[in-house]
Amino acid sequence: MTVNPDIFAARVLAWFHRHGRRDLPWQQQPTSYRVWVSEIMLQQTQVRTVIPYYQRFMETFPDIRSLAAAPEDQVLHHWSGLGYYARARNLHRAARQIVEKHAGRFPARFEEVLALPGIGESTAGAVLSLSLGQRHTILDGNVKRVLARVFMVEGWPGRSPVQRRLWEIARQLTPEQEVAAYNQAMMDLGATVCLRSRPDCAGCPVMDCCQAHGQDRVRDFPGRRKAAKRRERSVQMLVICNSEGEVLLRKRPPTGIWGGLWSFPELGMDDKPDEWLAARGLSAECIRELAPRRHSFSHFHLHIHPLLILQKKTGCQVLDGDGQVWYNPGNGQRRGLSAPVQQLLLELQRIST
Repeated sequence: MTVNPDIFAARVLAWFHRHGRRDLPWQQQPTSYRVWVSEIMLQQTQVRTVIPYYQRFMETFPDIRSLAAAPEDQVLHHWSGLGYYARARNLHRAARQIVEKHAGRFPARFEEVLALPGIGESTAGAVLSLSLGQRHTILDGNVKRVLARVFMVEGWPGRSPVQRRLWEIARQLTPEQEVAAYNQAMMDLGATVCLRSRPDCAGCPVMDCCQAHGQDRVRDFPGRRKAAKRRERSVQMLVICNSEGEVLLRKRPPTGIWGGLWSFPELGMDDKPDEWLAARGLSAECIRELAPRRHSFSHFHLHIHPLLILQKKTGCQVLDGDGQVWYNPGNGQRRGLSAPVQQLLLELQRIST
């Protein structure tokens, strides 16, 4: 390493004290619980998107015990729209584990934090450093980008050798003092200055020691993962309405897309909706096609073809239970719903008014 760690940290900290973000909701009363929830929400999600979700989440679940005591459906309801729902399920599981094993107090030992569901080394380090001032190194996506450019670390950071090298650099640079401020500064630097596509090199406190900047190769770092072509998948989504204004929802499996959320029944494009209804003792008064839409995941595009099905008043044999429920969008039921389901429910309200 050609960069002096003390000088590097001093420059980053000086920049942070002048330009860093200190008004984010989780920075007010930064308890371990509040920081932990924010760190989980910020995985794969931008700050401006997270803030309103975080505020609503904290109003409902102000502490670990309230989160642990809540039903999973309520937790997923407050996560609806943020995506990557395994984060919410792991957060809920971890809260219950903390109540069972740590008397409801967030653990202060790194190894115990790392043992919680959904928490990796960087998240554990971030929570303990930002809330308790402990000296731990972090390496989130923003920090990876800064270090990959300053030290011209070749390769995609998701590859094990590249990640090991970045961890080695990050540990050498982490100061003994002001660790909370330094870690927050590194995240802020990546989020506000060392941007992926339009970096503000002139505003960077470590520009003169950045090897990528010196060789005019900033945009070459960090290396990108070879993009795989996203697969295409199509489904029919059955929006079944009964005479009470309720819609039929089914709970999805805990793993896979929208794991644990409630969704409309789905059929393959070659399946017959009439046959599906008849097998369940239902019959349709009318079936109407709604506008198709596309929902994109990291590895495939889902083409959704919604069918609005008005159920006949007689012959209903579908009852609540067994992973399905008649849901009334207007009565305040709290269910975890995916973004396409929420959009279709809003569209349904417009149609019926």
